[in-house]
Amino acid sequence: MKKEELIEKLQDIEWEDFEVKEAVSEIPKSSWETVSAFSNTSGGWLVFGVRKIGKQYEVLGIKNPEKIEQDFTTALRSDKFNQKITPQMKKYMLDKHMVLAFYIPVSERKPVFFNSISNTFIRTGSGDQRATKEEVDSLLRQAAFVSKDKELTSYTLNHLDSKTIIDFKRYLKEVNPEHAYNQLSTKKLLQKLQVIVDGKITVGGLLVFGKQDTLHTLLTDFRVDYLEIPGTSYADATTRYTFRLSEEENLFRFYFSIISRLIKKIDIPFKMRSDGLATDNQPQVIAIREALVNLLMHSDYFSTMKPRIRVFTDRIEFMNPGSLPKPVEVIMKEDFTQPKNPIIARIFRCIKLSENAGSGFEKMFVGWTSCYKQNPIVHNELDYYKITFYLELSEKYKKEEGVGSGQKSGQKSGQILSGRLQEILNLIIEKPSISREQLAEKLGINQSAVQKHIQKLKESGNLHRIGPDKGGHWEVKKR
Repeated sequence: MKKEELIEKLQDIEWEDFEVKEAVSEIPKSSWETVSAFSNTSGGWLVFGVRKIGKQYEVLGIKNPEKIEQDFTTALRSDKFNQKITPQMKKYMLDKHMVLAFYIPVSERKPVFFNSISNTFIRTGSGDQRATKEEVDSLLRQAAFVSKDKELTSYTLNHLDSKTIIDFKRYLKEVNPEHAYNQLSTKKLLQKLQVIVDGKITVGGLLVFGKQDTLHTLLTDFRVDYLEIPGTSYADATTRYTFRLSEEENLFRFYFSIISRLIKKIDIPFKMRSDGLATDNQPQVIAIREALVNLLMHSDYFSTMKPRIRVFTDRIEFMNPGSLPKPVEVIMKEDFTQPKNPIIARIFRCIKLSENAGSGFEKMFVGWTSCYKQNPIVHNELDYYKITFYLELSEKYKKEEGVGSGQKSGQKSGQILSGRLQEILNLIIEKPSISREQLAEKLGINQSAVQKHIQKLKESGNLHRIGPDKGGHWEVKKR
């Protein structure tokens, strides 16, 4: 049978990724590689009792399913793996054969490996790959990073930038006048924010308030890269960039320098507050502000990759070194909160510039969609994640939908699609005749995964097929 037919038979499972193994009478050794890969990447289903031949699948069944189940679950909770793994298990009877399916969840503590750390695997496309030393180092660094910004440096209060501290206190009093911290002395305030602990400056405190020279002794190439590119890519830009932000003293300075540029790039209709003054505190502004603060408090500043913001003519990209701990849909659903830099997060929350992780992502999605009628796209990789905010839809789509130059159209406001689904929708908007094969090539995934995503878009009412597979085209549903 084909993969789609197999998935159809296993209807009560939402297939994000899966791997099949024969496992007729024993557990194949390659199963441990798949368990490691799923645990370190985004989770997935491991199916026993099915053989893959090319692109076809043959159901063989399992001779002793009880023993296979017991042996497999016991191994996952034994010393074979460095982390105990608790899978979800389902049984199926297909063509009179028993098949077992195990869901391996993504681990919050990575890397996950068996026998030795050299047996660390990651999922790329539809296959398992042994992680390189750099990838293992990235996973280890991420596992330790929640405590990294709490580490004490050898620096003291004199190594902080006094003007930044004064500006922070002034801003706190302006935006949060009732906050108890306004009554504290400078030293007490910095202690409350955990900038100073036992007389020493924490890594997080130094990143936000430190002097530039001192920061460069801790991080030789400390910076947040911000570029404005006059095109939709470097290839069609008339010059590499028209603006690149120069170095700033610390993260507090970087925030205000960058946000002042970003606000000029988005649509902000004039609105009046109740006191008669203009306001720019609108949903799309809040969305882009959340994205910037999200980058600053979740980036891995010890990575060779630097936090980067690129502003193209059609989009704004935020790239964070270090991956998300969970898929963005799960973070939003669970209101999951685990910033990589808790001290930096604490400081920005104090001055009302950030939310908890889950609600912060929701503000990005809902806020941006309220103005631009399309969700931000989130790509989560092993060592980084990127959030893209599109500034406009294609001219062809606008024409077909009857949208004027001052209007935006697309999916229903507030409807949240995953980054991958939204990306497929955008590619189809650009080229309605695009094939599944072309989508797979552009996205770097296999065609069966594309088919799964297209089916979701159809079921959600976002997509409709006009005509046959050959010669037909896609139609994005009007909202």
